[in-house]
Order: sequence, then structure tokens, then C-alpha cells
Amino acid sequence: MRAGTAGKGAGRRAPLTRHQLLLLGASFLITVGSFAVLPYMSVLLHGRWGLGLGTVGAVLAAASLIQFGGGVFGAALARRIGLRATMLTALTVRTAGFACFAPGGGGPVLAVVALLLVSAGAALYLPANKAYLVAGRPEEERPRLLALSGSAFTTGVALGPVAAAPFVLSEPTALFGAVALLFAAVCGAHALLPPVQDGDRTSRTGRTGRTDRGTGVRGRPPREPFAPAERAPFAYALLSVYVFMYFQHYLALYAIPRMSAASYGFLLMAYALLLAVLQPLLARWTAELPYGRALRLGFGAMALGTAGLATGGPVGIAAGAALMCWAEAVLFLRNELEALAGSAAPAATVFGRQRLAAGFGAAAAALFGGPLYGAAERAGDTGLFWLAVAAQSLLLPVAGWAVGRARRDQAAARTTAPAAVPAPGSGPASASPSGSGSGSGS
Repeated sequence: MRAGTAGKGAGRRAPLTRHQLLLLGASFLITVGSFAVLPYMSVLLHGRWGLGLGTVGAVLAAASLIQFGGGVFGAALARRIGLRATMLTALTVRTAGFACFAPGGGGPVLAVVALLLVSAGAALYLPANKAYLVAGRPEEERPRLLALSGSAFTTGVALGPVAAAPFVLSEPTALFGAVALLFAAVCGAHALLPPVQDGDRTSRTGRTGRTDRGTGVRGRPPREPFAPAERAPFAYALLSVYVFMYFQHYLALYAIPRMSAASYGFLLMAYALLLAVLQPLLARWTAELPYGRALRLGFGAMALGTAGLATGGPVGIAAGAALMCWAEAVLFLRNELEALAGSAAPAATVFGRQRLAAGFGAAAAALFGGPLYGAAERAGDTGLFWLAVAAQSLLLPVAGWAVGRARRDQAAARTTAPAAVPAPGSGPASASPSGSGSGSGS
């Protein structure tokens, strides 16, 4: 399967509009501001506000689930009030969250509330942001636009922690205040965007998406059905994020004892910058890659990458991180393109469902990762942890394919089951039980 005709018209790329440039610039600034604070939250919650490590873990897990899984609520809000209004609402919530961090004596309760507000704002913002970016643009332009969006976010991830490092522990109040002002300015810039319709697109099945302000019962927007063609991208997005979040959560714990903290920081920055370059460079190739092959290459790269981490040496860790970066650049974008191509729902709804899948995957990795890493520690070789992750990267997609194949076969059997024919002279009550499925395809 292909996401669309990404290769057509490749030589006549339409220039980015000033509104798209504003969104991409805002995406960079938003991520710089967010990652000036969020990577240090465990230190701040524990060291500054005195929360126990168990409580810190529970708070961060809840924040992650809200940030990822809340995307479906962001999509629902976009259907009700529109894309621009949803982004403005999200940025207002995030500004309020960072402003709550600023008071020096606010205490741990206010800090937790602030973190949850920041996470909720992120959940509301991203589906509307991506939907606005691709609204009204031809299908062949989606890969480049989504890749540029990913690069803008990723570059912010690379620079935010470095920019904040001198201030986050010594002057946290000033840092939180500066980030709140940054978000307020970005929110004001979003007010300059014109309203657009989310739904000016046709999927490869020929179905046209609805606008972002559709009406339903008593003025409520209609619920968009979860198309069968979206189920595979949803499932594989869940599995890919599940495997990837092992890398995200546990690399520091594993790598820092094997290299200096400065070297690890450099590795993270190199990873983010490499991802920012790879995403747009590989966008057209990724879009033209058949979906099944993209899954095999992506999950295979993650399996090789985590196996490389298991060697424990700096070269193996660096090579493993590079393979994970390549897999992230290809697999995550290809899942989004496949979901968009197979659905007639508004783009914000599709992106929200992909975020929900990511939330489930991240939560599952957090739930199982700690005990698995602990078991490897008790066995005396934490490299076994990464080998277990590599095995999951190979086996889980195969299991997902087998389940999907079984369901498709069952659906095909129900659809093609012949109607029961009564025996000569018999009444309707003598029909064969096999006729109970007749008409299922109508």
C-alpha cells in the first residue's frame, strides 16, 4: 500500500505560505520553551518541591498519558470550535501552566497542577497544528509538510535543554516566567492566522473529509467513525511507540554509567539534530515506500538499534541511537500518512487518534519497562534488557499482523457465506445453521 502520489509533481513544490511558516516557527519556539523545563521536571519535583520518587514517577506517568492520549479530546474540540480556536485555547492553557510554575513558594500541589495543565495544552495543540498545516493542500504535499513540522519540533527539543541548563536550578522562577511570556507571545501570533476548514482533502478511497465545524445532533459535531483502514496504522503506531519509549525512558539509566554525563548530553543533541535533518530528507521516499515494507524496515531498525545498545560500549550505544533515529524518522511519519490516506475523517481527528495510540504505547512501556530493567539488573547484565526489547520489536509486529490477518479472514468469511437453502418441502425452521450469517455483506 502507498500513502499517495508523493512522487507526482515533486519538481514543482509549492512554496510555503506565510501562515505555514508562522506555524513552523511557532512549533520550534513552543518546543524550545517546553524542553527548557520538562526534561528537568523529575529533579525539580523531587529536589525543589520535596516529592518522593514514587510520587514523582506517578505524576510524570499521568502527565505523559494526558499529553499523548488527550489528543482525541483536542481533535473533538477542533471539530466543535475550529482549528485556530483550538490552538489558541491550547496555548492559553499552556501559558497558564508555565505561569503557575513561576511563583517561588507555590508548593508541590501547584507544581503538579501546573505540569498537568502544560500536558493538557500539548494534547489539545498538536492535532490542530498538524491539521492546519496540511488543510487544503494536495495529498502529495503532506509528507514534506509533516516532516518539516517534525523537524521544527525536534530542533526545539535539541536546543531547549541546553539553553535552560544554566538557569533551571539556580534561577527557576525567572526561567518559568520567561517561558510563560514566550508562550503568551506565540499565542498572540496564532491569533493572526485565518480560520481554515479541516477536511479539504480526499482519501485514497475517494471519500471526502468533513469540515472542522460540522454539525450533528443539536448542533454537536458528528462523531467520526474509526475506519477499518485506520486500524492497522493505529495498532502499529501503538507498537512502535511502545518499543521506542523503552529507548526514551531507560537510555540515560543505562548509558550514563558507561560514558560521561557530558558525552550523553552530546549524544542526545546529536540525535535530535540528526532527526531534524533526516525527517525532511527522507519524507518523499518514506511516502512512496509500501506500508508493509516500511513496517519491516522500521521495526527491524529498532531491533538492530536496541541490540546494538546491548553491547554496552560507546560505539554500540551511538550506533544503536542512530538506528533508532532512522526508525523514528521513517516509521512514525509513515504511520501518520497511512492513517490519513485511509480515513475520511478530518485530519485533526486522525492525528488525535495517532496520539492516542502513542499514549497507550508510552503507558505500556512505562508499566512494563521498570520491572524488566530491574530483572536485568538482578541478573547482573542490563544488556539483557535491550535484547528483550529487540525481541519484542521483531515479534510484536508479526503478532499484530497475524491478528489482523485472522480478523480480515473472518470478515471475508462472514461476507461471502452463502445463504442457507431449505431442503425441498421443508419450512423456514428447517434452514441450516450456516444460514445465520446470510446477508452479512449487504
